[in-house]
Amino acid sequence: MSVTTAGAAAKPRPMSREEKKVIFASSLGTVFEWYDFYLYGSLAAIIGAQFFSAYPPATRDIFALLAFAAGFLVRPFGAIVFGRIGDLVGRKYTFLVTILIMGLSTFIVGILPNAASIGIAAPIILIGLRLLQGLALGGEYGGAATYVAEHAPHGRRGFYTSWIQTTATLGLFLSLIVILFTRTIVGEQNFAAWGWRVPFLVSIALLGVSVWIRLQLSESPTFQKMKEEGTTSKAPLSEAFAKWGNLKVVLIALFGLVAGQGVVWYTGQFYALFFLQSILKVDGYTSNLLIAWSLVFGTGFFVFFGWLSDKIGRKPIILAGCLIAAASYFPLFNMITTYANPPLEKAIQNIRVTVVSDPGNCGSLFNPVGTRIYTQPCDLARDFLAKSSVKYSTEAGPAGSPVQLKINDTVIPYTPDFNKNALAALQTAGYPAAATNKDVVKMAHPFDIFRPQVAAVIGLLFILVLFVTMVYGPIAAALVELFPARIRYTSMSLPYHIGNGWFGGLLPATAFAMVAATGDIYYGLWYPIVIALMTFVIGLLFVPETKDRNIDHWH
Repeated sequence: MSVTTAGAAAKPRPMSREEKKVIFASSLGTVFEWYDFYLYGSLAAIIGAQFFSAYPPATRDIFALLAFAAGFLVRPFGAIVFGRIGDLVGRKYTFLVTILIMGLSTFIVGILPNAASIGIAAPIILIGLRLLQGLALGGEYGGAATYVAEHAPHGRRGFYTSWIQTTATLGLFLSLIVILFTRTIVGEQNFAAWGWRVPFLVSIALLGVSVWIRLQLSESPTFQKMKEEGTTSKAPLSEAFAKWGNLKVVLIALFGLVAGQGVVWYTGQFYALFFLQSILKVDGYTSNLLIAWSLVFGTGFFVFFGWLSDKIGRKPIILAGCLIAAASYFPLFNMITTYANPPLEKAIQNIRVTVVSDPGNCGSLFNPVGTRIYTQPCDLARDFLAKSSVKYSTEAGPAGSPVQLKINDTVIPYTPDFNKNALAALQTAGYPAAATNKDVVKMAHPFDIFRPQVAAVIGLLFILVLFVTMVYGPIAAALVELFPARIRYTSMSLPYHIGNGWFGGLLPATAFAMVAATGDIYYGLWYPIVIALMTFVIGLLFVPETKDRNIDHWH
């Protein structure tokens, strides 16, 4: 794959009115796509109760989360399917199709009868809709990024594609706002019964606006020129992945850019939310507002780092973001604990908790998809402690000895009432009770951000979002510039969606599985740290700088 380089000194021309419309239409449509996608994640527990009601609560939650994960897992396949169509037929019509599939799938969830009405058909249809959403999203991002980059003037691609990079955050933010607004209007009881459908139904209006805007756009000038000259690819999949020259670049893009970007992004937004709610026991209302405010303050930096990448390059900003994030996660999450739940931090530091058991009766708690059911007392005890945010260690007892829990000098034998007895002993020792912990961070209303405790947590979350903007702001321009135009849509979409859909999307579940397996609430951070450091090293050695490439070159 040969590449031509434009003169670095060439002065970038200003964007035309038509090109600005391209940026706006592509970004707006992609915001709506992410809004649709994240609605399900935010409402997974309620959806589990509606569509998997035939199962016990724990099992229905697992099925709901697995259905959500299915949307991530199929994204690379959507990238292959729609990437091929985009390189054969064109950018415009392909990502018009993706938004139609995404929007209609989301709307149908809003009107889909629940399991109580139509039985087993309800969860089957729901999972089918989730798969369609994932496939559509797999084709959407590559189309939007390629389309915008091929309209942007040389020297401004980082800046203009960075607007696409704001869309995932804005879509998440929009979904949280609509959910909070609906909950406030109809009340929690009505929201759980029927109000959860409203955010899904609203998406039909968003879909209408997006389709109307996109229908007015013209094909990208790069693809149009290739079509006129007969130089479009006849077999983009084989060109992209069957030829080592391009496949090597795909692998370098995945491991040297996108894998690290994916884990930094999901740590800063999704694992941070999970950490607040599931580990620090901050209520859902407050947790969502804290994340939302960090996004409000941080989102503009996507564009800043996109603009900066036009000046100093994509590679140094993305790799610096990976390295700084990896070096900072442990102290930052420790400080989040300090401010968000001081009694829990004190308990973790001062209370010694040990599970004593015959090692032969203790299995692995690594359970990233949440489907395992534990039967051994040792595993049940450790699983209970992990879900209660208790830091513990495991000590080998004599062969055949019963399981015991040591809390400082207090010994709790494993009995049928173990959870109740252990919880009482933990609280007596100093672990805070979630329901009565008045020192945990709590927001009274959406604008309750000026109290020192709340402001400190938002500030720490903002730093995590800042890392996200460093790695994510320039990534679209970097991926577009790595590949020739004739197979660009196909080539860039696959590493992007493996890096974000698999490495990133599975991060919250995998990280918590690591927490449960070790008894250390911070141990899950090793997952993003190791991946980010891997990307830093591979990127430093193998990723070329691309900011001055002429992306109209397609040979």
